[in-house]
Amino acid sequence: MKLKPKAPTTGHVDGAWWPRSRDLSTELPALLAVLAIRLGRVGRVSYNLTTWNPADRRLNIDGHRVRLGGFHAQHPHAIDVIGPTGTRLTLLVLPPETDPATAHHILMTAAGRDNVDSIDELLAPTAVTAPVPADRDLPDDPAVQRWEVDGGLVPQRT
Repeated sequence: MKLKPKAPTTGHVDGAWWPRSRDLSTELPALLAVLAIRLGRVGRVSYNLTTWNPADRRLNIDGHRVRLGGFHAQHPHAIDVIGPTGTRLTLLVLPPETDPATAHHILMTAAGRDNVDSIDELLAPTAVTAPVPADRDLPDDPAVQRWEVDGGLVPQRT
């Protein structure tokens, strides 16, 4: 997970999260523990019903209950996390199967203080996911490889 710095921030999301599975009951405790530093004790999480596995309406985390609200209208790649004073964080949710280089790029972009991209723009295909011609080899220079991963072309996993 990567969050934008505290205010002033702009944009559609407050950061991004890359869970390991689509099981909210398993994934949320660690996320909410980290977010409690900024929000306080989280009271509610809203999510898209079709993106996640079925979940209970309430989750007991560290002795307190968190209400889970699943909605069809919620963006399929976002969750809203709401603290005790009503403070809300909207997180872009990357699919668990996202390629690590792509995930890193999107996490860093979404968490940029001045980033104003929509969720769909953040998830749009980028040069990071473009296929590389078979005859193209990546250079041995680590700096060039970092550039390739952050915005150039990288080979697709097979």
